[in-house]
Amino acid sequence: MAAGEERQTVEVDGRMLRLTNLGKVMYPSTGMTKGEVVSYYAQIAPVMVPVVAGRPVTRKRWVHGVGTADAPGDVFFEKNLAEHAPEWVRRGTIRHSDGPKDYPIADDRATLVWLAQQASLEVHVPQWRFRPDGSAGDPDRLVFDLDPGEGMGLVECAEVARLVRDILQPIGLDPIPVTSGSKGIHLYAALDGSQTSQQASEVAHELARALEADHPDLIVSSMRKTLRTGRVLIDWSQNNANKTTIAPYSLRGRLRPTVAAPRTWDELDDPGLRQLEWTEVLARVADGVDPFAPISRVGGGGPLATYLAMRSADATPEPMPASAWAVPNDGTPRFTIQDHHARAHHFDLRLERDGVLKSWAVPKGVPETSGTNHLAVQTEDHPIEYLTFEGTIPTGEYGAGSMTVWETGTYDAEKWRDDEIIATLTGRPGGPLGTVRLALIRTDGEGEKSSWLLHRMKEQPAAPAVGRPSTSSGSPRPKPAEPSKPAEPVEAEPHPTLRPMLATPGTAGLVSGGGWALEWKWDGIRVLARVEDGEVRLTSRSGRDETARYPELAGLADALRADAVVDGELVALDEKGRPSFERMQPRMNVVDAREIAGLVASVPVRLLLFDVLEIAGIPTVDEPYEQRRARLEKLLRRRPEVPVEVPPQADGTPADALAEAARRGYEGVVAKRLGSRYRPGVRSPDWVKLKLSRTQEVVVGGYRRGIGSRTGKIRSLLVGIPGEDGRLEYVGRVGSGIGERQSAELLATLRELETDASPFVVVPAADVADAQWVEPVLVGELEFGEWTSTGVARHPRWRGLRPDKSPGDVVRET
Repeated sequence: MAAGEERQTVEVDGRMLRLTNLGKVMYPSTGMTKGEVVSYYAQIAPVMVPVVAGRPVTRKRWVHGVGTADAPGDVFFEKNLAEHAPEWVRRGTIRHSDGPKDYPIADDRATLVWLAQQASLEVHVPQWRFRPDGSAGDPDRLVFDLDPGEGMGLVECAEVARLVRDILQPIGLDPIPVTSGSKGIHLYAALDGSQTSQQASEVAHELARALEADHPDLIVSSMRKTLRTGRVLIDWSQNNANKTTIAPYSLRGRLRPTVAAPRTWDELDDPGLRQLEWTEVLARVADGVDPFAPISRVGGGGPLATYLAMRSADATPEPMPASAWAVPNDGTPRFTIQDHHARAHHFDLRLERDGVLKSWAVPKGVPETSGTNHLAVQTEDHPIEYLTFEGTIPTGEYGAGSMTVWETGTYDAEKWRDDEIIATLTGRPGGPLGTVRLALIRTDGEGEKSSWLLHRMKEQPAAPAVGRPSTSSGSPRPKPAEPSKPAEPVEAEPHPTLRPMLATPGTAGLVSGGGWALEWKWDGIRVLARVEDGEVRLTSRSGRDETARYPELAGLADALRADAVVDGELVALDEKGRPSFERMQPRMNVVDAREIAGLVASVPVRLLLFDVLEIAGIPTVDEPYEQRRARLEKLLRRRPEVPVEVPPQADGTPADALAEAARRGYEGVVAKRLGSRYRPGVRSPDWVKLKLSRTQEVVVGGYRRGIGSRTGKIRSLLVGIPGEDGRLEYVGRVGSGIGERQSAELLATLRELETDASPFVVVPAADVADAQWVEPVLVGELEFGEWTSTGVARHPRWRGLRPDKSPGDVVRET
């Protein structure tokens, strides 16, 4: 793979990001690559996120790099957030004269990294943050842009900066200088939020005019370019609510990778003052140098930024800490449960963690028994002072209503993960809670507004209970085969929204050496099977219920030694006993019960199991792969009438296994780290798929109508793959492999999706003339020979629709 084509999937603070073109050179003068740009923003995030948190981000993007002096790269401003942006990116809406636009809000490191992946070298923000109602708040910063005219430089800008400082400090504003990374210097001072943007702009304008009057040979406040020669412009206009300024710590799209770098006043006294580049800024931050920290803290950065942005100190009795930063507690962690009579009555559960109160709204409060689960919705982090807060939040304010402390005390945490928390809470003597062991299990979403189950556990973990009697023998079902209980057993209700763990594409060289298990890659439909109280439910990767389509698997409950959640692949075998995706096609979309019954006999399927997520209600996802595999093999008891098995693993090296897969006619091999945990819904490098044939999932964006004998049928499908910006990139047309019956069914489906607009970025003129465009919602799969130099699949053959996949799942396989 060429350097410019490098790609990988990474996890950034729990968020999965697909990074591409990491080897592309973004700054030819130094050779800085896109991968290094991404790395810079990942490393600078701890000091940069507090600077930009809560603010709409306007981006300047150089998709192909900044270029050279003779051939500068193309650049464009981007305000509106594309629809393909990850759902976890926080966004805010600003209404412009041409309509509303959604902007990203970079409240975390993952968002900064995602912006870097989009080649957003420059990050620009205004001096205000969004209010809780989504409107623009009053500014919390005052900014002056000191721009040197012809014949002037940084030394003269530093002189003007000191003059501005001498006026601001006596009125209680202590400015911080930032060398802009371009030509001049920016000065920032923290505001208390009591002035509007217009008022702040007027103050800045008056100050600039006053300094111009006192130093007419050095300073100009007018925007007229003809007046700037030999003087430094004090640009006060960036305090306007509609204006943005390059964010401190942002890269600049200059010929060299300079940075808008916060500086100390001592540095401005250096006659050799110059702009800093990215490596220098990272080194400063690594040494603990962050001159902008006083403004970041006052301005609302830090873990309580959202809490502070959603409230006004003069409008609510809630505690308003002076800083948005955490206040760690060295003692036993505390909790509070508050009875909140808001618009919808609920309880608020808050657990002290990392110097803040992690908070959940629980409509029905703590469950009274272990047999009931209650919904909990995560909210913004709250300050420690909220532990004892009681009062009435006024009407019109966020969370309006009365709040009292229902219970408070301390807790011991057994487990604290992003998606699961187990803790024992001990309330006040004689209080309503007593001592209770609780589990919080995330079921949907991430961060604020994510959904969780609150489960009341028995005081001690219980061994797996004896299950119901077997329907085949009438004898009691034995317990799951021992060796030992799963690590950190969790006695919780079944997880309703589990998603299968996914593999990343790779090569045999990536998994050489020890520490890997090798499994065959099956050519079928991925399902999670849940067996509970004799009932079986099959769920596809997309979350679709597949149970009714495969009635032959109803006996799975009798083939497992305990209730469980297992992961596997549904396959249909060809005449040589090999899994055939083509043969699976008739089974995938049938809904008529009589037709399904007929297909059970004509197109039988098997369920090939390769992992277990839960046994007898106890999660096993945190156990290492090799322990889960041993449990799975002991969990299954073969029943001749139930088409399910645990296939043996592949032997030898990855190269040996691939050669054997080719001989057997399999799709390839999946390598899995022996010590890895199961990560539901995550595409992880702990699982690597090694494919023999070249297959590619694609999104259908149009079709060409048949002519002659093919009139009334599909001549070919026009397909694509979502690109970096989410738009559909054309990868060719495919007609081979579409049978008569499939063509008719496809045509009926596509006619319901017809639209006048092409969903593709560009389509060759030869394919446009007779094309009928469709909404890009259907996913299919094709085989092909290779990628052409223009990114089109050579000699493609249609394999069929993938109703188990959504367009957002489709990525280009390399």
